[in-house]
Amino acid sequence: MKNKGILAVVSGFSGAGKGTLMKALLQNYDNYALSISATTRSPREGEADGREYFFLTEEAFEEKIRNNELIEYARYVNHYYGTPRDYVEQKMAEGKDVILEIEIQGALKVKEQYPDAILLFVMPPNALTLKNRLTGRGTETEEVIDARLKRAADEAEGIEAYDYILINDDLDACVEQMHCLIQGQHCRVSQNLELIQQMRSQLKEL
Repeated sequence: MKNKGILAVVSGFSGAGKGTLMKALLQNYDNYALSISATTRSPREGEADGREYFFLTEEAFEEKIRNNELIEYARYVNHYYGTPRDYVEQKMAEGKDVILEIEIQGALKVKEQYPDAILLFVMPPNALTLKNRLTGRGTETEEVIDARLKRAADEAEGIEAYDYILINDDLDACVEQMHCLIQGQHCRVSQNLELIQQMRSQLKEL
């Protein structure tokens, strides 16, 4: 019998290295699936439908909202972004551990619907490291960096809602820790109710 996959939600400050972590986790282990979000924005050059995003019209997205086909969704800068329920549940049914990389508000919505989901928050070792990483990218203006740091300060108020903190200082160590935390979830009693019931039945037959 194939065990059902775990749902893991990963959030973190901009510049904390979430994307790099996810990439390394998927390269190192083959039992993960990264959830693909749906969006109403247009594809950028090189993006493909069903790979980077599921690209939907505004009408199609709103129909998904009405039909409860999204685990969570939000609107950013005139476009919708959301997590399709069927994709996540299909991958979990296949035994894949599904990773959702989303913001705090979305993470809390996921936890409401999937109480067994594990919530992980990625942080740099300190605030100065975060600022240096954002500055080191060399792709953003001072105003954008300041806005990202201000947003991080706001996000820091919601971290207690998460199950675990991951300090992304040494990438390899952080990837390994993330993998161990997610795999540990497979041993939870709530993940093994069928096995427990099976054991009870077998014991009664002895």
